[in-house]
Amino acid sequence: MNFQKTLISGEFIKRYKRFFVDVKIGNNTVTAHCPNTGSMLGLLNKGNRVWLSKSDNPKRKLRYTLQIIEDKESKIGINTHLTNKIVFDALKKGLIKNFSNLKEIKQEVKFGENTRFDFLVTNENKKTFIEVKNVTLSRKKGVAEFPDAVTSRGLKHINELLNANKKGFDIYLLYVIQRNDCMKFDLAKDIDPNYCELLIKAVKKNLNILCYDCKFSTKGIKLNRKIKFNF
Repeated sequence: MNFQKTLISGEFIKRYKRFFVDVKIGNNTVTAHCPNTGSMLGLLNKGNRVWLSKSDNPKRKLRYTLQIIEDKESKIGINTHLTNKIVFDALKKGLIKNFSNLKEIKQEVKFGENTRFDFLVTNENKKTFIEVKNVTLSRKKGVAEFPDAVTSRGLKHINELLNANKKGFDIYLLYVIQRNDCMKFDLAKDIDPNYCELLIKAVKKNLNILCYDCKFSTKGIKLNRKIKFNF
């Protein structure tokens, strides 16, 4: 997944009202859009190096968008709107071995009355729903964690995936670790015990888990290594 333009480097100052961040670029301070509604726990340290994209659209109130934060020499992608684009790029290029020789890739596919899954992929033998989750949290060196806040939406997705499995679909949760410093993935049981308990039960009921980290450059973000899942 490539950015339209090379990113601009700056220095993080503060985040406020969830969707706004102030960033110092050279001698100037700009207000940028923060495309992440999560807590971004552990990332919002003043002075952290960040990378922004800049829009040429004159109608945009905020011309800059926060894309990457560097914390303790590790790069973290915080734009949750890019996560599915990263996965779609990987699916098209056959970078995820579990989903090779695909005949069709559909995005934002409706299931039931009130649910849309991120992807429905089809090969000769089966149809598979994939729900994607963006991961930025790491409290222990080398270990990525999810979730970083209580997630009722996450609970709903697990339950709906199980319902889809009863109707003959294969089901996957794909955790995209938008970091380049983690070798393992774990559940943050202390943050949302209900989500973690349900996920563990769902794994015993045919829910498949995949975890991948990312490779970063100022030109783009790509799915990289498969990461071990601890639970």
